Amino acid sequence: MTACPTGIAHTYMAAEKLTQAAEALGHEIKVETQGSIGAENVLSDNDVRDADGVIIAADKDVDRSRFAGKRVLVVGVAEGIRNPGELIERVRTAPVYGGEDGGAGTAAGVAASAGAGGGKERSVGYKALMNGVSYMIPFVVVGGLLIAISLALGGHPQADGGLVIPDGSFWKHVNDIGVIGFTLMVPVLSGYIAYAIGDRPALVPGMIGGWIANTGALYGSKAGAGFIGAIVTGFLAGFLVVWIKKVRVPRFVQPIMPIIVIPIVATTALGLFFIYVIGRPISWVFTHLTGWLGGMTGSSAVLLGAILGLMIAFDMGGPVNKTAFLFGAGLIASGNQTVMGMCAAAIPVMPLGQGLATLLRRRLYSEQERETGMAALFMGLFGISEGAIPFAAARPAQVIPANMLGGAVAGALAGTAGVTDAVPHGGPIVAVLGAVGGVPVFFLAVVVGAVVTALTTVALVDLSERGKGGKGGKGAPTGAAAAPAVAAGAGAGGPSGTAAATGARTGAASVPAPTPAAGEGDEDGAGDEDGAGDEGGGEGRGDGAQAPADGHSVPSPSPEVLSGYLTARTVRTRLAAGEKEAAIREMAELAAGTGRVTDVAELVRVALAREAQGTTGLGEEIAVPHAKTDAVTAPVVCFARSAEGVEWGSPDGTKARLVFMIAVPEAAAGDEHLRILALLSRKLMDPAFRARLQGAEGTAEVLAVLAEIR
Repeated sequence: MTACPTGIAHTYMAAEKLTQAAEALGHEIKVETQGSIGAENVLSDNDVRDADGVIIAADKDVDRSRFAGKRVLVVGVAEGIRNPGELIERVRTAPVYGGEDGGAGTAAGVAASAGAGGGKERSVGYKALMNGVSYMIPFVVVGGLLIAISLALGGHPQADGGLVIPDGSFWKHVNDIGVIGFTLMVPVLSGYIAYAIGDRPALVPGMIGGWIANTGALYGSKAGAGFIGAIVTGFLAGFLVVWIKKVRVPRFVQPIMPIIVIPIVATTALGLFFIYVIGRPISWVFTHLTGWLGGMTGSSAVLLGAILGLMIAFDMGGPVNKTAFLFGAGLIASGNQTVMGMCAAAIPVMPLGQGLATLLRRRLYSEQERETGMAALFMGLFGISEGAIPFAAARPAQVIPANMLGGAVAGALAGTAGVTDAVPHGGPIVAVLGAVGGVPVFFLAVVVGAVVTALTTVALVDLSERGKGGKGGKGAPTGAAAAPAVAAGAGAGGPSGTAAATGARTGAASVPAPTPAAGEGDEDGAGDEDGAGDEGGGEGRGDGAQAPADGHSVPSPSPEVLSGYLTARTVRTRLAAGEKEAAIREMAELAAGTGRVTDVAELVRVALAREAQGTTGLGEEIAVPHAKTDAVTAPVVCFARSAEGVEWGSPDGTKARLVFMIAVPEAAAGDEHLRILALLSRKLMDPAFRARLQGAEGTAEVLAVLAEIR
């Protein structure tokens, strides 16, 4: 079984490599690929039954329950490309998968397989955390935006500067729906962390545990443990379920274990453990922090503001945050509004800072994270600090320190100037409504704090990504789960051995075949034979290079390549660029010659963002950068050769000499381009084909070689 994060290239290259290696070793093999176009060559029950071993070459979780009783070897998809023969030999001594530990990505299954496989894949903890964050994000966005919109459109300003939505009104109901979304986000985070570790039986204990963690009243605390508590309960629930699954029970009890026994036992044990063991220290911390802050009211305003800012930013709704907030709110009635002013300045810094970070360095974030960043900016304006929780949950080591630094700066600035706040709320909205005293300094504190948070976040995330790159390349984007690959190799049966393979679906959108633009299929329409920049000098697009697709195709003697996506004008036999970013830019400019690119800079940005998630260097001197963006109006494929090679971070360390660039529109429909890319990836694993492509002289010969892809 093979699969990769995008399900486009590595999935099919690994499948082809494993097939070639099995044939060379005299084994039979069947490889199931789980790519963007879905699962292909799917393994039947008979295939699995007859297989001597299963190789899973994947970078994401897959359901392994159907392989119970088989030798299973789990490695990263890159291993399937680099060392297919070695994997086929190793699977013969791999441990037998018991199946008792459940389905996708359970901890025991990962540990057992990885221990024998030796291939690199994301840790169980990382995958589980990312799974929880990805499910939590919609609740944060929907809940936060509904609350913000209801306050903006239905809130009535009060004399003290506050904002109240009348009970029973339409906007009150909208606000209540938003509050439900916010209430559910913590249990959802916990539940899906647990699910990724212990499969379905862990979902209920994880969600109920998350609800308990967020409900401080259950363990005598005025504030719940928030998202940090949810992460704790999620991991506890997941691993507790994995442990319970290992307990041997009578055969007649086994059918009810996953639906009755395990959920009830795990939920009860986890709930009571949190209430009596974890909850009490949280309550103690809340009480003593409040007393400690009370003793600091007469000390330096700058120091107090910095401390309050640190606390507000630490856990965003958790006990530390709530301690600072309730401390400031409680002093309003006694006439001391400066403490709440410090808190009010720090409250919006986290969502504003994280949203700003996604704008400053877009390549460091996935598309989902960038969308969440825009929502976080909006929530920050209304003082909804929870907008930053998805970022903190996904990258706690980078985001939480950055949030705390920015919050401390904002709180200290507000304390220095004696900013006041007459209502128990924060963010720019309270200043606009007149609740804040010292408005100019208040806004200055918010802006400076947000900028500090954004810059610190970008610096720390960038350092983290560079560190990962130095250890063998970056992984999949955060906020989204990594993709796995699985392949069943030949086993101990020798030449007559049977192997099976499977893969995972990623669900990337796809597009229909294009209508050729005028002259696209005609070499003359794209300039002369080598006019596409064969010598690297000039654009070589010919007179019709910028002609848009008008639906009138021109008969052409050139062979149709990749359903017409790749034409003479998108071929360059000598790439001028010597480094990756310049090469991607040169390829994007080459694609612009078709008239299908509306924004070259945006196409380059999206392609580079994809590279930041993980290199598209496939090894074997091949790179396939790709982008899905509305900067193109129709699919386009470009090809270029580099004599010296371009460093692309390929897993085998080779420089890219054959570079294909694929660009498709965001809203494209159909899956033809993904099927073509799958064919391309498989064909590129043929050394003879690559040699012919390297040796072809001029555009016409290159197109003739590429026309072999069927």
